[in-house]
Amino acid sequence: MSGPGGLSGPAGQSGLGGLGATLTWAELREVKCAELEEAADGWGRVSNRADAARDRIDTQLVNDLRRTQKGEAARAAVRRLRRLSMNFQYIYTECGLLRTALNSLAHEMKAQQRVLRGALDDAAALKFTVHADGSVSYPAAGEGLVDGKPLAGGRASGVPNPGLAVPSGLVAPNPNAAKAQDIADRVARAVRTAADADWRYAKILRGLKAEEGLGVPAATWTDAAGDAAAVRQAAGGYLRQGIPHDASPAERKAWWAGLTDEQREEYLAVYPDQIGNLDGIPALVRDAANRDNLQLLMGKLAGRDDEDAVTKLAALQEIDRQLGAVPTPGDPPMYLLGIGDQGNGRAIVSYGNPDTSKNVAAYVPGLNTSLDEEFATNDLKRARDLSIVSNRHGAPAAVITWLGYDAPQSPDGLGTLSVAADGRAENGGRAFREFMNGIEAANDNEDPHMTAIGHSYGSRTVGAATQHPGGIPGVDDIVFVGSPGVGVDSADDLGVGRGHVFVGAAANDVVTKLPSKGQSAVGAAEMLFGGPAAAYVFGDLADRGDDDVWFGKDPASESFGARRFEVGDGPPLIGRGKITADAHSEYFDPELDRTSVENMALIAAGHANRIQREEPS
Repeated sequence: MSGPGGLSGPAGQSGLGGLGATLTWAELREVKCAELEEAADGWGRVSNRADAARDRIDTQLVNDLRRTQKGEAARAAVRRLRRLSMNFQYIYTECGLLRTALNSLAHEMKAQQRVLRGALDDAAALKFTVHADGSVSYPAAGEGLVDGKPLAGGRASGVPNPGLAVPSGLVAPNPNAAKAQDIADRVARAVRTAADADWRYAKILRGLKAEEGLGVPAATWTDAAGDAAAVRQAAGGYLRQGIPHDASPAERKAWWAGLTDEQREEYLAVYPDQIGNLDGIPALVRDAANRDNLQLLMGKLAGRDDEDAVTKLAALQEIDRQLGAVPTPGDPPMYLLGIGDQGNGRAIVSYGNPDTSKNVAAYVPGLNTSLDEEFATNDLKRARDLSIVSNRHGAPAAVITWLGYDAPQSPDGLGTLSVAADGRAENGGRAFREFMNGIEAANDNEDPHMTAIGHSYGSRTVGAATQHPGGIPGVDDIVFVGSPGVGVDSADDLGVGRGHVFVGAAANDVVTKLPSKGQSAVGAAEMLFGGPAAAYVFGDLADRGDDDVWFGKDPASESFGARRFEVGDGPPLIGRGKITADAHSEYFDPELDRTSVENMALIAAGHANRIQREEPS
């Protein structure tokens, strides 16, 4: 994989060439980068074959077996196929990393060969001699100040590090001396940089080696996560600089479309975390990248035993289980549009393809939502159920659960909302707006119908997203349920027109009863009794008839100007001998509040004219 003489690292460590000799400029000049790229192509073909095998197992063999066979033997066969699929996924990941490592090494070597070639060409043009050790001889030139004779020639040795260059005051007066020194320095730096690259990549390539055996346990994925991090760091100049993080979603979509198949494969292999979470990239691509990154994240978290890692790992494992499950007839397909372990965790899941669906709705959860098992079970189910009902009303619909921000956390469901200041909503609103911009850019329909749904503190986050210039890109309708306020005092301030703002508020939902932050009675109640339940009781006494709630005007009030739709009352605050806030969480449950789900589905499907209306309070 190297040119004549090979490449070697510092302190005599053998690099790809394996000869253990110090790299010379002549060896650098002869390195066959095309051979490195050919090897990379070979590993790429292996990676692609493994990916195709994995896809065939997941989409054909497992489904066929489950459909035609029953019993324990069939279940055991499915488990074995799942393990085989995981093995192929590991092969796909590691071979993809090998391909990129080799291509990146070739990229770096080519760059140093260009530097070397430029220096050698300059030496030839000046009739200087470049010796085997990299020093440069130059002829006599100029005139002596005393006798007028040409000044003697000499020999310049290269300095690999610019900071160690010989001070100009000590340079001989021969005008060729400075030119020779520059050439020698360029030769030395090119050789040194190439040798360092060889050493770095030799270490990485030696590490890209699977353990013996056919299994791929969690520890192997932990190792794969480390491999991916090492290749990402090494290949930064080769791939990462090309990812258009600062571009618009439409520009990112065009960037992806303009890449070659090989370039796409490399980005997916080395940067699944970045491509999978890049707004504007097609949903199928994001889903494939995030499914791969999901395995790397689980491997990373499995290597830790702190409470945060254990909590997030349980959520990722549940999402992984759902992704691998065979959908029952009528269930929408599941797309993983975002995943990450930063902050309280990130997860964006769509039920239905948001690129091909005419109707797309995105649901933003609120207080106490984080990447845990409850989110993976309950919050994802909300989008799934809403998608199923929405698809009964005409054009294909996709519904997304968007956990793309750090929602406020309180000790329990009845904890104080004092943690729910505006800052997280503002940050989340910016991220949600960017995400919806990407959804609009990637959608194949000429004029998709898009809906933003905010629940609880998520309604404040959606409200914040509307306050940026142009509002939320592509969004036609906005729905708030269980809202403590959205940060504005009128539906007219949300950018879609008051006729396209819809609100559901259960009679027994304590969060929708929260009075404004400034009311002293409520503040006292919170301090004494600890949370929204107390605020609800004392707030009604202190704030009877007022339209203010925690984050501004009550969106369910007549003065706000939104269209209120019917929802169930929900269970009372105090019942069966205990205090419960369950009414705040039943809006999306088709078994407990069918009316609410049906109304939101009609709005998401573009049939808001058919909702069951309720008079504002």
